[in-house]
Amino acid sequence: MMQLNTRLAALKAEKDAARNPDWTAVMDRATADLVATDILDGVPRVGDRAPYFARPNLDGDTVRLTTLIKDGPLVVSFFRGRW
Repeated sequence: MMQLNTRLAALKAEKDAARNPDWTAVMDRATADLVATDILDGVPRVGDRAPYFARPNLDGDTVRLTTLIKDGPLVVSFFRGRW
């Protein structure tokens, strides 16, 4: 079975190939500009222990890390808005 990071890299490459290269260049420059501001200094890295949290999901129910990890390792993804 393919590793998650390999699958994500393949998906990114597929999306990059389908997108207008000028748009990709703009996004890459914007990302590089953000990285240069040291905005990522406080972001947890792969392998870091996640802080305990309790947050509402889209249905308004509270999701707790302590409950989720009882079933084993997990991937947590945070996103902004309802797209």
